[in-house]
This record gives sequence, structure tokens and C-alpha cells, in this order.
Amino acid sequence: MRHLRRGGALAAALGLILATLAPPPAAGSGGPSRYDNPISVGVGDTFADPVIVRGDDGFWYAYGTTDPLREGEHEFHRVPTARSANLVDWTYVGDAFGPEQRPPYAAPGAAFWAPDVRRVGDQWVMYVTVTDTTVSAEGSDYAIGAATAPTPTGPWTFAAQPVVAPRPGGGGGYLWTIDPSQFTDIDGRGYLYYGSYYGGISVTELSADGLTAVGTPTQVAIDNKFEGSYVLRHDGWYYLFASTANCCAGPATGYSVQVGRARSPRGPFTDRDGVALTASRAGGTPVLTQNGNRWIGTGHNGFLTDLSGQDWIVYHAIDRADPYLDEPFGINERPMLLDRLDWIDGWPTVNAGAGPSEGARPAPVTTGRVDDRFDNTGLAGWRRVTGRWRVTDGRLVGSGALTSRTTVGGDVRAEADLRLTGAVSAGITLGDRVEVRVDAAGGRLVASDGRRRATTPLPVGLDLADPHNLAIEVRGQQLVAELSPARLGDQVAVVSLRLDRPVAGRPGLAAAGGPAEFDNVSVARLFQPAKRAVPEPHVGAPLRAYSDEFTDGLDGDWRWVREDPAVTAADGALRWPVQSADLTGTGNTAGVLLRDAPRGDYVVETKVTVDLGEESVRNYQQAGLVAYVDDDRFARLTQVAIWNTRQVEYGYELPFAGQPVYGGSIVGTPATTTWLRLAHHVDPATGEHEFRAGSSRDGRTWTWGAVWTFPADTTPRIGLVAHGGAEPAVTAEFDYLRFYR
Repeated sequence: MRHLRRGGALAAALGLILATLAPPPAAGSGGPSRYDNPISVGVGDTFADPVIVRGDDGFWYAYGTTDPLREGEHEFHRVPTARSANLVDWTYVGDAFGPEQRPPYAAPGAAFWAPDVRRVGDQWVMYVTVTDTTVSAEGSDYAIGAATAPTPTGPWTFAAQPVVAPRPGGGGGYLWTIDPSQFTDIDGRGYLYYGSYYGGISVTELSADGLTAVGTPTQVAIDNKFEGSYVLRHDGWYYLFASTANCCAGPATGYSVQVGRARSPRGPFTDRDGVALTASRAGGTPVLTQNGNRWIGTGHNGFLTDLSGQDWIVYHAIDRADPYLDEPFGINERPMLLDRLDWIDGWPTVNAGAGPSEGARPAPVTTGRVDDRFDNTGLAGWRRVTGRWRVTDGRLVGSGALTSRTTVGGDVRAEADLRLTGAVSAGITLGDRVEVRVDAAGGRLVASDGRRRATTPLPVGLDLADPHNLAIEVRGQQLVAELSPARLGDQVAVVSLRLDRPVAGRPGLAAAGGPAEFDNVSVARLFQPAKRAVPEPHVGAPLRAYSDEFTDGLDGDWRWVREDPAVTAADGALRWPVQSADLTGTGNTAGVLLRDAPRGDYVVETKVTVDLGEESVRNYQQAGLVAYVDDDRFARLTQVAIWNTRQVEYGYELPFAGQPVYGGSIVGTPATTTWLRLAHHVDPATGEHEFRAGSSRDGRTWTWGAVWTFPADTTPRIGLVAHGGAEPAVTAEFDYLRFYR
């Protein structure tokens, strides 16, 4: 079934708003000025669980999970790898592992999922899920493996032992030890995050070579809600990105990314409202979720920073018109997407809150006014000031001072890959007066502007003969510099300095006391940050003719699908004992209480109290709102018990290939009393009905999430539901149902 439309006026409106808020691309950036999602079309039809790194050669490398790449191919690629010069145009360069290549503990036929590639010391390390090991003949005995290579394209050699071995689960079988993500902290310690719905997300410290877990793991996100973790450090906070809901429900996939932050890599991570990601009523601030356009199931993210300093999120998504790679209900087709990641009021959000992009957007900046990869032996763009300098093996080697022949000014970002192979200090100069240098003798990162000086210590034992990236951003008179192993939000040192005046002049390179190696030197105009998020749905005047306060029974506009005689309405509340019934699949035994909705745009709201307890398993008791066409096409927004968690789930069912398909997204954190909203919009171009979900714990502060759509030739009604299980007995109490224009 391919008739679902690929547009969406809500997404178009967000795009128009974003266009007025988005900064222009950096001047002099070179490369393509615009791009379209998905970016993986040159590689294949699908490229799931993607991450991107920048290699020593200046190219960008992307890695995906084990899957066929194209429809009809039926050949599984064991971590497909792609290369790009500009983050937009990608070329397949091969698979990381051969058909028979596996670690000693892997069972024959094991697949490799969700790779994460980092620089650790003087080599590249790939962490990967090994789906089947020799620990058990039953399968699902996942482990985290590691492989090392001298370059981002290999050759990769597996370590003989897993980094994290299969972990028996208290409920039987093995915990889902999947989705690894490495992080290097400011003190130089390495950490590995891993885990999924069965067992939650944990973090463990790593040995210096990154190949062995050491110490005791710490759980940082609750089970049955999160997987696909990714951690970075920003402005002194540690941000844990994690995906939630089902990754792979075809046209009903509501996968999305949420985040919490902490002051330590071990947490506790809390969301914008202060709710912990380890709580039973689990927290999580939305970063990325579907907006009604072509893309659904937007999740499992990586992170990168372009040469202008703009952050980007890489992730996979599903085209709702083409959700499967081949036959229906087979492999979900999940191409790779890239979008701008903005930081607003201390929290990350994609495209200032507009969500995944469809259509042309400003492209990442991948070259600059100064941009030297030292691919040839000449130094035509540079002037030697002092010392000896030469280009060898694609790197600049020397000591003394070297100055670019290009003058730059204003807000800029400068960076270089750097190795101190004999120098006691080396770094970057700006305008012949500002310098940021790595001081090996003093063990510090130093920024100076005449007599102004700021320093920060380097991690004890940091080997500066290993490659590191030195990046400097100057905005006005404020300088911030960081040293990192991989440019992935993993700084080992950050220093800030207030300059005497803005920078203008020629950038340069300097090394003292011996030789240093430089590569991938660039200076680009600094990005302009988005400062305001796109507006949330507007709640206008009340539509009292469509609303009901439940003061004296149900008014005459309500209609039942499978009436429940236990429901009562009086004294300002509708009380509904939660039914032992459901709407998903073909059972369709639950009652639905419905009324007609107004035409055009509107917001509908209810306040529901249902005590689902905490921690205990009460699958799947729930109560809330529903937008309903029939038993096989509805969107259900409820607070729900999912194993030991309590979540606000925005479930969705539609008919596909002759059977109903159910999936969903997670919107916010419930309380015993939770406010729920659906914001309805009709796409004027296609007539599609778009419903965006929102939830609140206090009726004042709202979290807005995913959009589900209904075809133009349907007439969704709005109603209430309370079902999922009658043990233990619990009654949902609705205070009202209100419509607003």
C-alpha cells in the first residue's frame, strides 16, 4: 500500500517558520549549499543505526547496521561503510567485515548491529552489537564486541574477548546488551554506554585501550523505554540521547529521540522538568520526533560538528509511503538522514524544534576560507615565518611558525588535527596575537591574547603523540577552545578567554621545542545559532458546543462503540473502570466513547486521573484520548503501564497489506493526574488530518511530541478510552473533554 501522501501542511508550516529563524550557511563554505534527505541514496535504500566520523584524510565516514542495502538485493552487508567529502554525497566503500569474519565468541551467522566508531589512542575502535554468541544455544545472548583498525575503512581486527559479555536476565534469557556508544570524559577516562528495553541503559568505564570494561556498571536509563544511547558533553553538561518506542513497526513506527542531562557521565540524567531517566514514571525531553511529513520512526542517532561549528544529528527514519525494504512485514527500510541540531535554553532540539526535514535545506559547512588537507607537497597557501616545515605522507610536519596567506576576521572557527611528535607545545594562532596551544611540558591547554591568558589542565597521562583535534571558536570577543580525540562532543580539555578585541588577520600554526604534525587545517565563518524554538500548537478560544464538563451525565452528542455500562458521569467527572480489553490487532474488544469533532484546526484536551502505581508490572492498563476512524485506524494518546514503567504513549494503528499494524511514539512523562492534548490540522494541499500529541503533569507546562496522520477521505472522531487490563482494579477519572479553536 503506497497511497499515503508524502507531504504535510504542519511540516510545511514548521519549515516556513524555520526558514525565518534559521541562520544562513557560512560564507565561503564551498561544497553544496543545499541538500535533501535522505543523504544515503547513493549508498542504498536503507542505512540504519548510522554514525559518522571524520577521518585523518579529511573525509567523513558513515557506518550502518547489518542489512541489505537495496531492495531486491537480499545480501546482508556486515557494517556497510560509506565515504563523503561534504556530508551530503555519499559513496559505498565496502563492508567492515567479510562474510566469515567474526570474533571467537560469536556464533556462526551472527550479525553486527549499531556500530559506534571512535578514535582511541593511535587507532580506530569500532564497538558493535554481536547478535549471537557461543554462550547459549537459545540465541538472543547479545554481547558488545570491539574491533580495531589503523584507518576508518579498516582493515578491522576483532578483539578476542567481548567488551561486555552476555548478561543473564532476572526475568529469564539474556539482557539486551546492544547499541554501544563510547565517550571520552574531560579527565581522559573512556566510558561505554549500552543496553535496551530489557535491562535498560548502563554505562561502564573502559580500560585505556578501550577494549575492556572495568569497574562496576551504572544504570543510567530505565528498562522498557530507552535504547540507542549517545552521550556528549556540552557547556559543562553531559547529555544522554536515547531512542524510545518501537524502531521497526513499518508504517506505524514512532521511534524518536529523547534526552536527559547530568553533571557526571554516570548520571543521574534528568529531563527539562527534572524527572530522572531512571524513574518508573520515566523522564525524557524530546529532541527529534516525526512532524507529519514523509518521515516517521526518526531515531537511533549519532552526532557531528561541521567546520563552522554547527552541530548536526545523523539518524535513520522510515518513509511512511515505503516502509519495507522488500515484502511487507519484512526488513524495515531505514535510510540515513541528517539535520541541524540546535541548542536552545540549554537543551538540544532538531531544526529549532521543527523536526525532520523534507525538501532542500542549507547544507553542512565542510570547507572554509582556509582549508588544507596537505594532499600535495606544496605550501602555496602558507608563508614560513620561522623554523622548518615540510609536507610528508599527507601531513604538515615542522617546528617554528607558519602563517596562512589568507586574511580572516569576524566570528570564526579554526581547527586542526594535531600530534606533538617532539614539540613541547603546538597550536593555532589567529591574527598574529591570539594563540591557543597544547602545552605538553606544563600539561595544559593554554589560550592567550597579549597579557590575557587562560589555562585548563590536560588529563594526566594524555599521550599527545596520539592524534587529537584542536578547535577554536571566536564569537565577538569570546574565545572557546577544546581538545578532543574525535570531534564528537568528547572533549578532554576546554578553555575560555575574553579577548581584548575581535580577531582579524592571518591564522597560523606554531610548534616549539621540536616537531609537531598538523592536518586538516581549516578556518571557516562561525555558525549563527538558532535562538528561538518554533512555536508550539496554539490553543485559542474554547468551543463549548463541542465540549463536555460531565456535570450531569453525558450530553447527547456522545456515541459508543461497544458501550461499557460501568461508566458513570456526574459531579464534574466521568469515571470508567479500566477494562480487560484492547483495540490493537484484530481483537477489538474495548469500548470507545466518541463525539464528532469540529471542522478545521482545533485542540482537544482532557484531564485524566488513573493510579497505575509505580515499578510493578501492570501491562497494559491505560486511559486517555483517541482520534478514531474505526477499529483498525486510530491514534491513541494515553498514560499507560508498560512493564515497570509509566509512560505517555501515542499509539497508532492503520490497515496495511491486508492486516492492521500497530506502533507508537512516546510523548512525555505522566503523573497520577495527567493532562493530554491532540492538536488537529488539515493539510490544505492533500486534505490529510494531522494530529500532534501533547502531555502535561500540571496543566501548564506541556511536552509536545509526534504527529500521526489520517487520509483525507476519513472523518476522525474524538473520544475517550480506558482499557488494557482489569487486574488490579483501577478506575480512570476524566474531569472534562474540551475543544479549543
